[in-house]
Amino acid sequence: MRFECPLDNSVSHRLPLVMTYIAAIEALADPTRRHIFESLRSRPKNVGELAASQTVSRPAVSQHLKVLQQARLVTVEPHGTKRVYAIRSEGLEELRSYLDSFGTDILAAFAAEITLRQTNN
Repeated sequence: MRFECPLDNSVSHRLPLVMTYIAAIEALADPTRRHIFESLRSRPKNVGELAASQTVSRPAVSQHLKVLQQARLVTVEPHGTKRVYAIRSEGLEELRSYLDSFGTDILAAFAAEITLRQTNN
């Protein structure tokens, strides 16, 4: 028998989003990986172009790009014999949504406190 859970604010409903932002945070926690990611800010690049501006080897850059791709922060497209990497804007949106939730929670707590103080006065 399969258990069906309605879509709501439960942990299981939010699990895909949780896993996405956790992977993004973990991927960007590494300074080298973050520098590689930031190198894609201006335009998509292939591994050779990215490796030229890094202090690590080309194979290491490839491994870092693999982690960024698994974290859904970059996309990769084959162009002939090269693979071109670009920032995945949806991956940043997922991370931004998570970070924005802190502001929303803080504002909600502030509104609740004001309401409580107005009720008590």
